[in-house]
Amino acid sequence: MEYILSFGVLLALGLVAFFVVKWWNLRCVGVTPVHLFTFIAILFTSGLDVGLIMFPLTEFGGYAEDPAYAFANPLAIEFGFWGFLIWAFYFLTAFYFCVIEPRVKFFEIPLVKLINNVVIIGTCAFTASLFLIYLPGYLPEVGDGESVVTTFYIIVFVVILAAAYSSTDLKYVRILSVGSTFLFLALILGMWAAAGMGVTGFVETGSNIGAYFANLHKFVLPLTDYHAFYLFWWFAWSIMIGQFTSRFVGGLTTWQLLAALLIFPSIPLGIWFTVLYYYHLNGISTAGITNIAMVIVGVTFVINSLDSLIRLYTDNLNLTVERFGKAIYVAGNVALLFVLTLLFQSQWLQIQWIGAVVVGLYLACVVYILITKRQEVLSIDSMPEDRDLDFHKVETVH
Repeated sequence: MEYILSFGVLLALGLVAFFVVKWWNLRCVGVTPVHLFTFIAILFTSGLDVGLIMFPLTEFGGYAEDPAYAFANPLAIEFGFWGFLIWAFYFLTAFYFCVIEPRVKFFEIPLVKLINNVVIIGTCAFTASLFLIYLPGYLPEVGDGESVVTTFYIIVFVVILAAAYSSTDLKYVRILSVGSTFLFLALILGMWAAAGMGVTGFVETGSNIGAYFANLHKFVLPLTDYHAFYLFWWFAWSIMIGQFTSRFVGGLTTWQLLAALLIFPSIPLGIWFTVLYYYHLNGISTAGITNIAMVIVGVTFVINSLDSLIRLYTDNLNLTVERFGKAIYVAGNVALLFVLTLLFQSQWLQIQWIGAVVVGLYLACVVYILITKRQEVLSIDSMPEDRDLDFHKVETVH
């Protein structure tokens, strides 16, 4: 699996470099373009899940003790697993689905479409299972703080239900994405104030992130099995997030799209991890209202992620509200995702398998283009004719 992963990372970064050099100044326009802030909000909240809220405080100590990470501090390691370079995966797929796929139609091949949607559905369930697994630690008042009790299953079921319902209309995407972004920023500000770290404490703690950029090359290939898990996780998300977010690209050139994806999401990530690392270093407890606030933001992230992914695979498979009606559509998605969530929670399914399948899709797509569409792709110098920079389009799509 390590060889598959290493090959996939190098292939992805090589394609990123090729896209940027080949189409440096190409103006990218999605089918329903939105303004930059909304695009980044959609990308950030759809492209990240509850792990961002619930993982870091449990991971800093492990990074400090593992000699494999001794070249940098735990904050830099955490940022490296979530920020900057890794977002190049999302640039690769967003650019591909915005500019190249309309000419190639690789993902419309029946077998490819089936595999792609199995990946999307599986990753949806994995997202919900993470939320279920980590809930006990953040709500110790419910149960014994470790076991998953009935209440947590009910919470996850309701979250999946809310996501399935919100996916019935595209207008909810903007509401959820922008709303989740502001809730996340409010959580950061509240925890910063509660910790009493001030500006000086924030700057001193945040300076540790510099060790990531000083050792950027070390994060390219898997450092450990746990880093490999993260990279497989990013691969699993990459194709579907690229499919979803590509429709919202609002006129950025290729290099601007890459810069936006690398930089803008990394800023709130860096701020968030800095605040959490201060809590870790100073042994500040998050029990009580802070944990509840983190769960609330985690819930919005899960709903947001599942909303976008449910809409994506139901559109791909023509399992739409228009075809089946809202009640059957919602009930079917909830039943499917809840059952798969339980399978992931029991470790019967693994995200690494899904990530490996995505690496295979990357390779198959490249080979397909080289054999059948090479000249057509190389001659691309503009967007498809049906694309126009109309920011009001999104208001008419449901």
